[in-house]
Amino acid sequence: MGWLWSIVVLIVIGLIAGFIARAVVPGRQHMGIGATILLGVIGSFVGGFLGALIFRHDIQDGLLQPSGIIGSIIGAIIVLLIWLAIRGRRGARV
Repeated sequence: MGWLWSIVVLIVIGLIAGFIARAVVPGRQHMGIGATILLGVIGSFVGGFLGALIFRHDIQDGLLQPSGIIGSIIGAIIVLLIWLAIRGRRGARV
């Protein structure tokens, strides 16, 4: 049951992080709820990786922490900006 709970928490945090990232980044992002969750989950991994590099924390410190949620939001913003830059370049070549 522990893994199931971790997946549910990951999806909920991903949804929150993705939604906040989409609200912070200006412009329209044509994404559904699934893409928003995916954005937040990928952002969580990016934020967790950056947090581990900068602050030397690891998984033993716990999964659900305020710093982890903030890192997820920052990671989701970074991923969204990269995605918009790539999508914008592709559209400019047409």
